[in-house]
Amino acid sequence: MLKMKRLNLIVIYLMILFSFTAKAKGEKSLSDYVDPNIGTAHCRWFFYTPAAVPFGMAKLAPSTDAHLGNPGGWQAVGYDFRHTSIEGFAHFHEFQIGGVVLAPTVGPLQTVPGELDNPDGGYRSRFDKKDETAKPGYYCVFLKDYGIKAELTATKRVGFHRYTFPKSEQSNLIFDIGNKQGESGEVKDAYVRYTSDGRIEGYVITWPVYVNIYQPGADIRMYFSAELNKKPIKVGSFIKNTIYPGKQEIAGQGAGLYLTFSTKENETIDVKVGLSYTSIENARYNLEAEGKHLNFQDARKSANEVWNDYLGRIIVEGGKETDKVKFYTGLYHALLGRGLASDANGYYPKNDGSAGRIALDAKGNPLHNHYNTDAIWGGFWNLTQLWALAYPEYYSDWIKSQLLVYKETGWLGDGIACSKYVSGVGTNFTGLAIAAAYNCGIRDFDIECGYEAALKNEVEWRGRIEGAGKMDLRQFIERGYSPYEERFDMKTTEEGSGFGASHTLEYSFSCFAVSQFAKQLGKEKDYQWLSELSKGWKLLFDKETLLIRPKDTKGHFLKNFDPLAPWKGFQEGNAMQYTFYVPHHIDQLIDLVGKDKFNNRLDSIFSLSRKNLFSGGTELNAFAGLNALYNHGNQPNLHISWLFNFSGKPWLSQKWVHAILNEFYGIEPLHGYGYGQDEDQGQLGSWYVMSSIGLFDVKGLTEINPKLQIGAPLFDKVTIYLNQHYHPGKKFEIESKKTTADACYIRSIMLNNKKQSTPMLPFEEVVQGGKMVVELSEYPDMNLTD
Repeated sequence: MLKMKRLNLIVIYLMILFSFTAKAKGEKSLSDYVDPNIGTAHCRWFFYTPAAVPFGMAKLAPSTDAHLGNPGGWQAVGYDFRHTSIEGFAHFHEFQIGGVVLAPTVGPLQTVPGELDNPDGGYRSRFDKKDETAKPGYYCVFLKDYGIKAELTATKRVGFHRYTFPKSEQSNLIFDIGNKQGESGEVKDAYVRYTSDGRIEGYVITWPVYVNIYQPGADIRMYFSAELNKKPIKVGSFIKNTIYPGKQEIAGQGAGLYLTFSTKENETIDVKVGLSYTSIENARYNLEAEGKHLNFQDARKSANEVWNDYLGRIIVEGGKETDKVKFYTGLYHALLGRGLASDANGYYPKNDGSAGRIALDAKGNPLHNHYNTDAIWGGFWNLTQLWALAYPEYYSDWIKSQLLVYKETGWLGDGIACSKYVSGVGTNFTGLAIAAAYNCGIRDFDIECGYEAALKNEVEWRGRIEGAGKMDLRQFIERGYSPYEERFDMKTTEEGSGFGASHTLEYSFSCFAVSQFAKQLGKEKDYQWLSELSKGWKLLFDKETLLIRPKDTKGHFLKNFDPLAPWKGFQEGNAMQYTFYVPHHIDQLIDLVGKDKFNNRLDSIFSLSRKNLFSGGTELNAFAGLNALYNHGNQPNLHISWLFNFSGKPWLSQKWVHAILNEFYGIEPLHGYGYGQDEDQGQLGSWYVMSSIGLFDVKGLTEINPKLQIGAPLFDKVTIYLNQHYHPGKKFEIESKKTTADACYIRSIMLNNKKQSTPMLPFEEVVQGGKMVVELSEYPDMNLTD
């Protein structure tokens, strides 16, 4: 622990030094490159939360349509840059979690938010984009209808509000607690009170759609305790639009509380809101622990410093300013998602709805944190690679979070919301991610438990619960593949799945990952079994079309096969896209297709896909591109552009990755991550981060002694600061020397002053620390192959 603290001090010192140097030169700080408004047209509930710190619980943001919720639990809702009125400021923003809204108003009281097409019908207010500021850790907007300046910031578990009011005898603060918010699902119950010591406290309990799918009957509980710097002249409560003046406590769906103040011109009212997923008492504890000695300005300054610290784990220099904006905004989104679920004193929400407590160290501090997390589907091609390199302490806590749930229930979840199962896609890659962490030297978790959980995740179908996903696993274990038949429709059953072909590919890959884990632990029998299962994809390879083709329960290939048809055996994709989903045996796939045909097909796919921005074009739809040849907006495709490194033509990976970085990614609210594509808590952002620095692993770090593929960095210099608690080196530098500004082809690679003849770079070489120099040209070098 002492070594860890020393490292943190060194990193903080370097970041402060960098910040002071930048300011002395009049340069931007790293957080200045982040634009939270990028991609905010048609974005998910958890995407836009500027007033937050990395991996925090308190994630404050404006809402424009959050009260509408969404029927499927995943649709775009919350904040849309195209909207022109704000209905309030919510505190909780996670996958399937949302609630606790605060809204300031002036004049006659309204207790429902109203609709976008009629702002006067509720407490929402119009605003102008020119009066809005969004930065990492801070949000500010002028609410035109009320003449109120609203400002938000946060610590890990405390939200800070500052409202600057006009002169008025009826300035109101509305605590809207008992209504659905974003992905929260319907409200089960809510409660709010004004206490004798001037606190506003309560809770809201919701039934999110995905929790109801994967763990029927379970709910999500959010608690809060708020303090104000001014005493109100009136307090009342409400149930939706029914107002109860003077009633200081209320419960039920639609419950809320209002406070009325007499304010002078430009008088500020500050609110601190402690949050918790376990109890009001722990919300109060979190407020005391993190917010007692901070005012709004202190908290804002602290949040900015924390962001510059975390963003500063990877420093990029040179290159285009717009690429730096894309880079640090992508990194910001990778660090924003999957926030804290445990309290400052170690209490956390258990799967059964009770509160558990994480073990404490000698000083009474929790040994680790517990986190909410969206599913890790596809996260091994972005998030886990970034975590392993620059944020291994978070990766470690992520695993410990998953194992807390496993130890309680006997099954790994994929996504978890307050420890409830929220798989999202019905598969489960948590075992793969645990195995990959072990390969990368992250081993400060319960290894035996981690292996037991990972193995069970791959091979055990008996008694499997819906929340663990992979409900067709028996078919894969006994047949070697999961069957697809139209009767399965969009469901996964013990007989097979509407996504049987893609499941077969996924289960084959994750079996490979855990087989490598088994081999390192000396579990030879398991290794042999899992290795055999990892070959399941071959049973679906059609030699006639040279594509992965679904099979039915009788072992027959799907008739009337359309390679571009989505949802016909493939989840969120089609056969053309999923045929490349064999990262663990990519050399064998290339041999089956034929190297020349493989390269020609893949190159043609990207040439054609470029015309449609490598995804769904300009269509504002998270599922745009599912019937395309390539869909960068969705996880199953994210490794494909790097596959030429395994087929003898790495320069084509350099070419197409460079094109995707420049063309799919934008710096506008409309064109950010494609057009309305599903960013999934930092996945597309972290893909940009890894690819733009020229490091990526098609195999998702699942090999023993994993290797990264080297690409063409967009920047002149990249410095990755390493966490020495997990890695032996202090930093790894990448320097690129370009013949022209847009040069994207590698001419030579020097690693620690030694020439490298392959684009494969062992992960171990990176975390040992050192320097890599990459010479880039506008012309490819066809001698640099694996």
